[in-house]
Amino acid sequence: MIIDVHGHVSAPAELYAWKAGLLSHRGAHGGKAPKISDDQIRAAHTEPHPSFGDVSHFDHIDGAGVDVQLISPRPYQMMHSEQPNKIVRWFTEETNNIIHRSCELYPGRFKGVAGLPQSPDLTPAEWVGELRRTVTELGFVGALLNPDPYEGTATPPALGDRYWYPVYEALCELDVPALIHAAGCRPPAREPYSLHFIQEETVAIWSLLSSDVLRDFPDLKIVVSHGGGAVPYQAGRFLPSGVRGGGTPYIEKLRRLWFDTCLYTQEAIELLVRVVGVDRCLFGTEKPGTGSQINPENGRWFDDIHLLVRDIDWLGDADREAIFSGNASALFRL
Repeated sequence: MIIDVHGHVSAPAELYAWKAGLLSHRGAHGGKAPKISDDQIRAAHTEPHPSFGDVSHFDHIDGAGVDVQLISPRPYQMMHSEQPNKIVRWFTEETNNIIHRSCELYPGRFKGVAGLPQSPDLTPAEWVGELRRTVTELGFVGALLNPDPYEGTATPPALGDRYWYPVYEALCELDVPALIHAAGCRPPAREPYSLHFIQEETVAIWSLLSSDVLRDFPDLKIVVSHGGGAVPYQAGRFLPSGVRGGGTPYIEKLRRLWFDTCLYTQEAIELLVRVVGVDRCLFGTEKPGTGSQINPENGRWFDDIHLLVRDIDWLGDADREAIFSGNASALFRL
Protein backbone atom coordinates (compact mmCIF):
# COMPACT_ATOMS: atom_id res chain seq x y z
CA MET A 1 0.00 0.00 0.00
CA ILE A 2 1.06 3.59 -0.64
CA ILE A 3 -0.34 6.44 1.46
CA ASP A 4 0.47 9.92 0.18
CA VAL A 5 0.29 12.41 3.07
CA HIS A 6 0.91 15.48 0.92
CA GLY A 7 -1.80 15.98 -1.67
CA HIS A 8 -3.93 19.00 -2.50
CA VAL A 9 -7.49 19.15 -3.71
CA SER A 10 -8.21 19.48 -7.41
CA ALA A 11 -11.25 21.72 -7.18
CA PRO A 12 -13.57 22.88 -9.96
CA ALA A 13 -12.76 26.25 -11.51
CA GLU A 14 -16.04 27.56 -10.07
CA LEU A 15 -14.51 27.56 -6.58
CA TYR A 16 -11.73 29.90 -7.68
CA ALA A 17 -14.10 32.08 -9.71
CA TRP A 18 -16.09 32.51 -6.49
CA LYS A 19 -12.86 33.40 -4.67
CA ALA A 20 -12.15 36.07 -7.30
CA GLY A 21 -15.59 37.51 -6.61
CA LEU A 22 -14.93 37.60 -2.87
CA LEU A 23 -11.70 39.48 -3.48
CA SER A 24 -13.47 41.93 -5.79
CA HIS A 25 -16.40 42.83 -3.56
CA ARG A 26 -14.65 42.19 -0.22
CA GLY A 27 -17.72 40.55 1.21
CA ALA A 28 -20.19 43.26 0.26
CA HIS A 29 -22.24 40.75 -1.77
CA GLY A 30 -22.23 38.17 1.02
CA GLY A 31 -20.62 34.78 1.27
CA LYS A 32 -23.16 32.47 -0.32
CA ALA A 33 -21.26 29.41 -1.52
CA PRO A 34 -21.09 28.65 -5.25
CA LYS A 35 -23.28 25.95 -6.73
CA ILE A 36 -20.93 23.10 -7.59
CA SER A 37 -22.28 19.72 -8.62
CA ASP A 38 -20.86 16.29 -7.86
CA ASP A 39 -20.18 15.87 -11.58
CA GLN A 40 -18.07 19.02 -11.57
CA ILE A 41 -16.05 17.70 -8.65
CA ARG A 42 -15.58 14.38 -10.41
CA ALA A 43 -14.46 16.14 -13.59
CA ALA A 44 -11.86 18.14 -11.63
CA HIS A 45 -10.25 14.84 -10.68
CA THR A 46 -10.69 12.86 -13.90
CA GLU A 47 -10.15 15.34 -16.74
CA PRO A 48 -6.68 16.34 -18.00
CA HIS A 49 -5.38 19.65 -16.65
CA PRO A 50 -2.81 21.88 -18.39
CA SER A 51 -1.15 22.77 -15.07
CA PHE A 52 -0.50 19.09 -14.40
CA GLY A 53 1.18 18.18 -17.66
CA ASP A 54 -2.19 17.66 -19.41
CA VAL A 55 -2.89 14.68 -17.18
CA SER A 56 -5.70 14.26 -14.67
CA HIS A 57 -5.36 14.05 -10.90
CA PHE A 58 -6.33 10.38 -10.91
CA ASP A 59 -3.99 9.52 -13.77
CA HIS A 60 -1.16 10.97 -11.70
CA ILE A 61 -1.87 9.13 -8.47
CA ASP A 62 -2.89 5.90 -10.23
CA GLY A 63 0.37 5.97 -12.15
CA ALA A 64 2.26 6.38 -8.90
CA GLY A 65 0.41 3.50 -7.26
CA VAL A 66 -1.08 5.73 -4.56
CA ASP A 67 -3.86 3.90 -2.73
CA VAL A 68 -4.85 6.67 -0.29
CA GLN A 69 -4.08 10.36 -0.61
CA LEU A 70 -4.52 12.98 2.11
CA ILE A 71 -5.82 16.12 0.38
CA SER A 72 -5.75 19.66 1.72
CA PRO A 73 -6.37 23.10 0.21
CA ARG A 74 -3.94 24.38 -2.41
CA PRO A 75 -1.86 26.50 0.02
CA TYR A 76 -0.99 29.36 -2.33
CA GLN A 77 -4.73 29.88 -2.87
CA MET A 78 -5.63 30.32 0.78
CA MET A 79 -5.35 34.15 0.89
CA HIS A 80 -4.86 34.26 4.68
CA SER A 81 -3.63 37.87 4.61
CA GLU A 82 -6.61 39.29 2.74
CA GLN A 83 -9.20 41.53 4.38
CA PRO A 84 -11.80 41.55 5.76
CA ASN A 85 -11.31 38.33 7.66
CA LYS A 86 -14.81 37.10 6.81
CA ILE A 87 -13.79 36.38 3.21
CA VAL A 88 -10.89 34.28 4.50
CA ARG A 89 -13.31 32.34 6.71
CA TRP A 90 -15.84 31.83 3.93
CA PHE A 91 -13.30 30.64 1.39
CA THR A 92 -11.59 28.31 3.89
CA GLU A 93 -14.87 26.74 4.94
CA GLU A 94 -16.05 26.19 1.37
CA THR A 95 -12.68 24.75 0.31
CA ASN A 96 -12.91 22.29 3.20
CA ASN A 97 -16.46 21.44 2.13
CA ILE A 98 -15.22 20.64 -1.39
CA ILE A 99 -12.50 18.43 0.10
CA HIS A 100 -15.13 16.63 2.18
CA ARG A 101 -17.35 16.10 -0.84
CA SER A 102 -14.36 14.74 -2.80
CA CYS A 103 -13.71 12.26 0.02
CA GLU A 104 -17.36 11.19 -0.03
CA LEU A 105 -17.35 10.74 -3.80
CA TYR A 106 -14.19 8.62 -3.62
CA PRO A 107 -14.44 6.84 -0.25
CA GLY A 108 -11.24 5.19 0.87
CA ARG A 109 -9.21 6.97 -1.80
CA PHE A 110 -9.06 10.43 -0.21
CA LYS A 111 -8.84 11.61 3.39
CA GLY A 112 -9.29 15.26 4.30
CA VAL A 113 -6.68 17.59 5.78
CA ALA A 114 -8.24 20.88 6.80
CA GLY A 115 -7.31 24.42 5.97
CA LEU A 116 -7.70 26.87 8.85
CA PRO A 117 -9.02 30.45 8.49
CA GLN A 118 -5.68 31.90 9.56
CA SER A 119 -6.47 35.57 9.14
CA PRO A 120 -4.09 37.65 11.30
CA ASP A 121 -7.19 39.67 12.25
CA LEU A 122 -8.57 36.59 14.01
CA THR A 123 -6.99 34.96 17.05
CA PRO A 124 -5.68 31.39 16.86
CA ALA A 125 -8.46 30.49 19.30
CA GLU A 126 -10.91 31.63 16.61
CA TRP A 127 -9.20 29.53 13.95
CA VAL A 128 -9.73 26.25 15.80
CA GLY A 129 -13.50 26.22 15.38
CA GLU A 130 -12.95 25.13 11.79
CA LEU A 131 -10.45 22.52 12.94
CA ARG A 132 -13.05 21.06 15.29
CA ARG A 133 -15.77 21.13 12.63
CA THR A 134 -13.71 19.35 10.01
CA VAL A 135 -12.40 16.66 12.37
CA THR A 136 -15.53 15.94 14.40
CA GLU A 137 -18.19 16.47 11.71
CA LEU A 138 -16.41 15.82 8.40
CA GLY A 139 -13.95 13.11 9.45
CA PHE A 140 -10.76 14.96 8.54
CA VAL A 141 -7.52 13.42 9.80
CA GLY A 142 -5.27 16.49 10.13
CA ALA A 143 -4.80 20.16 9.36
CA LEU A 144 -2.46 22.45 7.48
CA LEU A 145 -0.72 25.00 9.67
CA ASN A 146 0.68 28.10 7.96
CA PRO A 147 3.56 29.59 10.01
CA ASP A 148 3.09 32.97 8.26
CA PRO A 149 -0.54 34.13 8.14
CA TYR A 150 0.74 37.55 7.04
CA GLU A 151 2.01 35.93 3.80
CA GLY A 152 5.21 37.95 3.75
CA THR A 153 3.69 41.36 4.57
CA ALA A 154 4.74 41.40 8.25
CA THR A 155 6.68 39.28 10.71
CA PRO A 156 4.50 36.65 12.42
CA PRO A 157 5.10 35.18 15.89
CA ALA A 158 7.41 32.17 15.66
CA LEU A 159 5.79 28.77 16.19
CA GLY A 160 7.48 28.57 19.59
CA ASP A 161 5.48 31.57 20.78
CA ARG A 162 2.50 31.10 23.10
CA TYR A 163 0.41 32.84 20.43
CA TRP A 164 0.03 29.42 18.79
CA TYR A 165 -0.90 27.47 21.93
CA PRO A 166 -4.69 27.39 21.31
CA VAL A 167 -4.00 25.54 18.05
CA TYR A 168 -1.62 23.08 19.71
CA GLU A 169 -4.14 22.45 22.48
CA ALA A 170 -6.87 21.65 19.96
CA LEU A 171 -4.61 19.39 17.88
CA CYS A 172 -3.71 17.38 20.97
CA GLU A 173 -7.30 17.21 22.16
CA LEU A 174 -8.49 15.98 18.77
CA ASP A 175 -5.39 13.77 18.36
CA VAL A 176 -4.67 14.86 14.79
CA PRO A 177 -1.36 15.97 13.25
CA ALA A 178 -0.58 19.36 11.78
CA LEU A 179 1.23 19.57 8.45
CA ILE A 180 3.45 22.66 8.46
CA HIS A 181 2.93 24.34 5.09
CA ALA A 182 3.12 28.05 4.29
CA ALA A 183 0.56 29.69 2.03
CA GLY A 184 0.95 32.66 -0.33
CA CYS A 185 3.70 35.25 -0.32
CA ARG A 186 3.11 38.93 -1.13
CA PRO A 187 5.26 42.05 -1.43
CA PRO A 188 7.32 43.37 0.29
CA ALA A 189 8.66 39.81 0.50
CA ARG A 190 11.46 39.18 -2.00
CA GLU A 191 10.74 35.51 -2.70
CA PRO A 192 8.05 33.63 -4.64
CA TYR A 193 5.72 31.39 -2.68
CA SER A 194 7.60 28.16 -3.50
CA LEU A 195 10.76 29.52 -1.88
CA HIS A 196 8.66 31.00 0.94
CA PHE A 197 7.43 27.48 1.73
CA ILE A 198 11.00 26.26 2.27
CA GLN A 199 12.03 29.28 4.30
CA GLU A 200 9.01 29.10 6.59
CA GLU A 201 9.49 25.36 7.16
CA THR A 202 13.09 26.04 8.10
CA VAL A 203 12.14 28.77 10.57
CA ALA A 204 9.29 26.60 11.89
CA ILE A 205 11.65 23.78 12.87
CA TRP A 206 14.13 26.18 14.45
CA SER A 207 11.42 27.91 16.48
CA LEU A 208 9.74 24.69 17.64
CA LEU A 209 12.99 23.06 18.73
CA SER A 210 14.21 26.25 20.42
CA SER A 211 11.07 26.63 22.51
CA ASP A 212 9.06 24.84 25.19
CA VAL A 213 6.34 23.71 22.77
CA LEU A 214 7.30 20.04 22.58
CA ARG A 215 7.75 19.91 26.35
CA ASP A 216 4.44 21.65 26.98
CA PHE A 217 2.65 19.44 24.41
CA PRO A 218 4.36 16.03 24.50
CA ASP A 219 1.56 14.51 22.40
CA LEU A 220 1.72 17.14 19.66
CA LYS A 221 2.16 15.63 16.18
CA ILE A 222 3.93 17.88 13.69
CA VAL A 223 4.76 16.91 10.09
CA VAL A 224 7.03 19.30 8.23
CA SER A 225 6.39 19.35 4.51
CA HIS A 226 8.92 19.39 1.66
CA GLY A 227 11.43 17.35 3.62
CA GLY A 228 11.70 19.87 6.44
CA GLY A 229 12.79 22.95 4.52
CA ALA A 230 16.56 23.35 4.82
CA VAL A 231 17.12 21.99 8.33
CA PRO A 232 17.83 18.28 7.64
CA TYR A 233 20.40 19.36 5.06
CA GLN A 234 21.97 22.02 7.31
CA ALA A 235 21.70 20.10 10.58
CA GLY A 236 25.43 20.43 11.11
CA ARG A 237 24.91 24.14 11.82
CA PHE A 238 22.92 23.21 14.93
CA LEU A 239 24.88 20.24 16.28
CA PRO A 240 27.38 22.36 18.25
CA SER A 241 24.60 24.16 20.11
CA GLY A 242 23.46 20.89 21.64
CA VAL A 243 26.95 20.22 22.93
CA ARG A 244 27.55 23.81 24.04
CA GLY A 245 24.32 23.97 26.01
CA GLY A 246 24.67 20.50 27.48
CA GLY A 247 21.09 19.66 26.59
CA THR A 248 19.40 17.13 24.33
CA PRO A 249 21.43 16.41 21.18
CA TYR A 250 20.01 18.30 18.23
CA ILE A 251 19.25 15.26 16.08
CA GLU A 252 17.33 13.72 18.97
CA LYS A 253 15.22 16.88 19.18
CA LEU A 254 14.75 16.89 15.41
CA ARG A 255 13.34 13.37 15.65
CA ARG A 256 10.39 14.67 17.67
CA LEU A 257 9.00 15.82 14.32
CA TRP A 258 7.97 13.95 11.17
CA PHE A 259 8.94 14.83 7.60
CA ASP A 260 7.37 14.11 4.24
CA THR A 261 9.35 12.96 1.22
CA CYS A 262 8.09 15.73 -1.07
CA LEU A 263 11.54 16.22 -2.59
CA TYR A 264 12.24 15.78 -6.26
CA THR A 265 15.70 14.22 -6.22
CA GLN A 266 16.82 10.87 -4.88
CA GLU A 267 19.86 12.44 -3.23
CA ALA A 268 17.71 14.76 -1.13
CA ILE A 269 15.41 11.94 0.00
CA GLU A 270 18.39 9.77 0.92
CA LEU A 271 19.90 12.52 3.04
CA LEU A 272 16.58 13.16 4.78
CA VAL A 273 16.19 9.48 5.68
CA ARG A 274 19.81 9.23 6.90
CA VAL A 275 19.45 12.32 9.12
CA VAL A 276 16.03 11.80 10.73
CA GLY A 277 15.56 8.05 10.33
CA VAL A 278 13.13 5.85 8.44
CA ASP A 279 10.59 6.02 11.26
CA ARG A 280 10.20 9.80 10.94
CA CYS A 281 9.61 9.87 7.18
CA LEU A 282 6.19 9.85 5.52
CA PHE A 283 5.61 9.38 1.82
CA GLY A 284 4.40 12.61 0.24
CA THR A 285 4.32 13.81 -3.35
CA GLU A 286 2.20 16.99 -3.71
CA LYS A 287 0.96 15.14 -6.79
CA PRO A 288 -0.36 16.62 -9.01
CA GLY A 289 1.29 19.96 -8.43
CA THR A 290 4.59 21.74 -8.82
CA GLY A 291 6.48 18.60 -9.83
CA SER A 292 3.99 17.44 -12.44
CA GLN A 293 6.23 17.93 -15.45
CA ILE A 294 8.27 15.38 -17.33
CA ASN A 295 11.98 15.30 -16.54
CA PRO A 296 13.64 15.37 -20.00
CA GLU A 297 16.66 13.49 -18.67
CA ASN A 298 14.78 10.28 -17.83
CA GLY A 299 11.20 10.64 -19.08
CA ARG A 300 9.75 10.41 -15.57
CA TRP A 301 7.50 12.89 -13.85
CA PHE A 302 9.56 14.95 -11.43
CA ASP A 303 7.01 14.06 -8.72
CA ASP A 304 7.26 10.31 -9.29
CA ILE A 305 8.70 10.12 -5.78
CA HIS A 306 7.72 6.47 -5.40
CA LEU A 307 10.36 5.65 -8.00
CA LEU A 308 12.98 7.71 -6.19
CA VAL A 309 12.29 5.88 -2.93
CA ARG A 310 12.43 2.50 -4.67
CA ASP A 311 15.75 3.45 -6.28
CA ILE A 312 17.44 3.82 -2.86
CA ASP A 313 19.24 0.48 -2.84
CA TRP A 314 20.19 0.50 0.86
CA LEU A 315 16.58 0.61 2.05
CA GLY A 316 15.16 -2.77 3.06
CA ASP A 317 11.64 -3.93 2.29
CA ALA A 318 10.50 -3.11 5.84
CA ASP A 319 11.98 0.39 5.51
CA ARG A 320 10.13 1.05 2.27
CA GLU A 321 6.89 -0.26 3.72
CA ALA A 322 7.27 2.08 6.71
CA ILE A 323 7.88 5.09 4.48
CA PHE A 324 5.18 4.21 1.94
CA SER A 325 2.40 3.45 4.42
CA GLY A 326 3.21 2.20 7.90
CA ASN A 327 4.35 5.45 9.46
CA ALA A 328 1.46 7.45 8.01
CA SER A 329 -1.12 4.84 8.96
CA ALA A 330 0.00 4.97 12.58
CA LEU A 331 0.42 8.75 12.83
CA PHE A 332 -2.89 9.67 11.18
CA ARG A 333 -4.74 6.66 12.69
CA LEU A 334 -5.93 5.53 9.26
